[in-house]
Amino acid sequence: MAIGEMYTDGEYKKNNPKWHIEDSPWKADHIYRLIQKHHVEPRTICEVGCGSGEILRQLNMLMPSTVTFTGYEISLLAFDFCQQRKNDRLCFKLKNFTDDDVSCDLILLIDLIEHLEDYFSFLRTIKSRSTYKILHIPLELFVFAVVYQQFLLGQKKKVGHLHFFSKDLALQLLRDLGYEIIDHSYTAGYLLPRDNSMKDRVLKIPRQLLFPLFPDFTARVFGGYSLLVLVK
Repeated sequence: MAIGEMYTDGEYKKNNPKWHIEDSPWKADHIYRLIQKHHVEPRTICEVGCGSGEILRQLNMLMPSTVTFTGYEISLLAFDFCQQRKNDRLCFKLKNFTDDDVSCDLILLIDLIEHLEDYFSFLRTIKSRSTYKILHIPLELFVFAVVYQQFLLGQKKKVGHLHFFSKDLALQLLRDLGYEIIDHSYTAGYLLPRDNSMKDRVLKIPRQLLFPLFPDFTARVFGGYSLLVLVK
């Protein structure tokens, strides 16, 4: 199977039948609070690789009526979910964002770059297309994942992750590409309600105990976190 085909041939939907709709309110809340914190006032928001479109639907309900939203998705299977969510302020395009000659105030790249074969070229291409970008990047390069490599192989097979990041590697990538980092913070995805394995239930203990005191150490060793980043 060629890289990228899993999103269009049904393989991704087989492993993720709801296209992560259940996580979308949690992600939208983090995005909205970051926008509010830095007084970003976008009139137009685009999400690249919007999946089910539920993050944009949630933001549509949270943000002022002057804001319009456009979601871009390459999978017809995910686009079917999107079509159920469109309204007069929220539209979706079955199209690659880089093929569309459009600019906006804010681009959302939520759990996206780890899926892209060439994320360097992509991030260079979109840099001039908006004033702000918000990225959400899984931090899957942690000690336990390196020791237990079935985790990384499983992420590649189940959710199509081609690249793995730590916090420092992700931030350095953005700096190398000339982005100005305005803010970044951890998000604790391991706390989302899921049918977790025994390993995940065991790791939850040190994550919760150590993170308040040693956040970087906890994320680097025990994992379970993603990085939310606001850049210009």
